[in-house]
Amino acid sequence: MDNKISTRMMAEIGVAVALAVVLNFIKLWRMPQGGSVSLEMLPIFIVTFRWGIGAGMFSGLAYGLLQLMFGAYIIHPVQLILDYPLPYMILGIAGLFNIYKSGKISSVKLLGAVLTAGLARLVVHVLSGVIFFSSYAPEGQNVWIYSIIYNASFLIPTIIVNYLAVLIVIKALENNN
Repeated sequence: MDNKISTRMMAEIGVAVALAVVLNFIKLWRMPQGGSVSLEMLPIFIVTFRWGIGAGMFSGLAYGLLQLMFGAYIIHPVQLILDYPLPYMILGIAGLFNIYKSGKISSVKLLGAVLTAGLARLVVHVLSGVIFFSSYAPEGQNVWIYSIIYNASFLIPTIIVNYLAVLIVIKALENNN
C-alpha cells in the first residue's frame, strides 16, 4: 500500500487500536503473573499488512501506551517500555514480508510474518522477565529458561491463534476487493 499518511490510514489505525484494546479484555487464557492468550495482536497485524511497517509500528506503539491505562503493572521505567509499548510496536516488523504472491495472499509468507513478529515480541518479554521478574523463578532454576518457558507458554498459543485469525480476515478482505 501507499506509505503516504492519509485520513483513511489514520482512521483505520484508530479503529484498530481501539479494537485491540477491546480484544485484550477477551482472554482465552490468563497467566498468574501477567500475560494472556487473546486476539489483541490481530488489528495491529491487519494495519501492518494493509499500510506497511510504519503504520504497524505506530499502531503497536499507540496500543502499548493505551495498555498503561488498563491495569498496567509497572516497577521500573525500562520495564514499562519492555512490557507495554515495545513488544506491540515490534509487531510492525511483519510488514517487512511481502505476503502477496501474484496478487493473492501467500499463507506461508503470512505465517513467516506473524511468526517472526510474534517471536520478536517474545524476545522483548523474555528480556523483561530476566531483568525485572527473575524473583519468580523457582530456586535453582536458570532465569533465562524460566522466562522463556513462562512467556512462551502464552505467546506461542497467542501467535497461533492470531495467525489463524489474520489468515481468515486477510482472505475475507482479499475476496471483497
